[in-house]
Amino acid sequence: MTTLHSALVSVYDEVVERNPGEPEFQQAVAEVFESLAPVVDKHPEYADGAIVQRLVEPERQIIFRVPWVDDAGGVRLNRGFRVQFNSTLGPYKGGLRFHPSVNLSIIKFLGFEQTFKNALTGMPIGGGKGGADFDPKGKSDAEVMRFCQSYMTELSRHIGEYTDVPAGDIGVGGRELGYLFGQYKRLTNRYESGVLTGKGIGWGGSLVRTEATGYGTVFFVDEMLRRHGETLEGKRIIVSGSGNVARYAIEKAHQLGATVVACSDSGGYVVDEAGIDLELLTEIKERRRGRVADYAAEKGGAVRHIVGGQIWDVPCAIALPCATQNELDERGAAALIRTGVRIVAEGANMPTTPGGIAALRAGGVLFAPGKAVNAGGVATSALEMQQNASRDSWSFDYTEERLADIMRGIHDRVLETADTYGVPDDYVAGANIAGVTQVADAMLALGVI
Repeated sequence: MTTLHSALVSVYDEVVERNPGEPEFQQAVAEVFESLAPVVDKHPEYADGAIVQRLVEPERQIIFRVPWVDDAGGVRLNRGFRVQFNSTLGPYKGGLRFHPSVNLSIIKFLGFEQTFKNALTGMPIGGGKGGADFDPKGKSDAEVMRFCQSYMTELSRHIGEYTDVPAGDIGVGGRELGYLFGQYKRLTNRYESGVLTGKGIGWGGSLVRTEATGYGTVFFVDEMLRRHGETLEGKRIIVSGSGNVARYAIEKAHQLGATVVACSDSGGYVVDEAGIDLELLTEIKERRRGRVADYAAEKGGAVRHIVGGQIWDVPCAIALPCATQNELDERGAAALIRTGVRIVAEGANMPTTPGGIAALRAGGVLFAPGKAVNAGGVATSALEMQQNASRDSWSFDYTEERLADIMRGIHDRVLETADTYGVPDDYVAGANIAGVTQVADAMLALGVI
């Protein structure tokens, strides 16, 4: 970690002391704090008024047990979480992640990042995150339903369209959201559409929400290129992951003239020089719940499936890490630089380690952080909330244009903020400072709460 402003050292030390054994959360706080020296110099009231201390302390942390019954009749137990991090700008807003790796540290880091990401959208939403250490893979639909119903039985006590609005994330897609919403409706006896986002189109969802995070990632990269007089046309791209974000980033990149040649999952990665066949990939991953190895097996020929190694070894002009936290480290960054990468933009949340970020920036690579790049998902969730509140439904084209406008606005705001604080063209600092100052100014206005 680089040297922090003197006013932030004790705050960060306290974060480490108060949150032991939470490396992801500590990492997220350090990454933001590293950008704040010019902010603290310009706004000493943030430190004097304990704003910074309150920014790193969640308003509420909820941990609960989730018992459920498997198909064999056995009782299973998981741990559920909801961290309501900051509601200064609006109701808590952030997804639910169902994955064996989920713990309090990961949920807190995600909620912390979500607070500033949501601020960057310009929408009236605060930050939160939740989930469980439940793995939907290999479970029957009935088992997933019983787990979701048990999870929502507790979560329903803490959410509402004016309080906290969850959405999907890793492991929580349309199936899971349907079961969660159905149980919420059953428990409350209310059709409160705005309590969850990412819903199905037939029951209160918004067009483009499924595509939004991936599409928004590519819209942001397109703006980065346009600033340098270029477009995506003809660019060679690799995308880590093969879930929702990765697939729709691939789709939009192809629509804008680029060629995505590689994607991955936990079992390895595939290289398809002709461009990833999105229709086949979606069939395998979404409907069959298969692996990228199945993609290579069906395509045959020149498509390669590599087990082990790293997708970052594949030569590209643009790399989009869209899988999970800390997947791109110094070794991966070195490989990307060696093969000539020009832009790395984070489609996932904190997928690049501090060492990886330092290496990319030292190597002259344009690097943009997830809190700016992947904000399109939550921005479109806020648009879904608007439609629910007005009992309206917008067209795909209109909603996509709203998303594109929001991403252009985030891009421009990040660079303008970086210029204002004396760190021109620094996407990391610009995103951190723009998000923090918006939340901090509102906290000052609301008093000591």
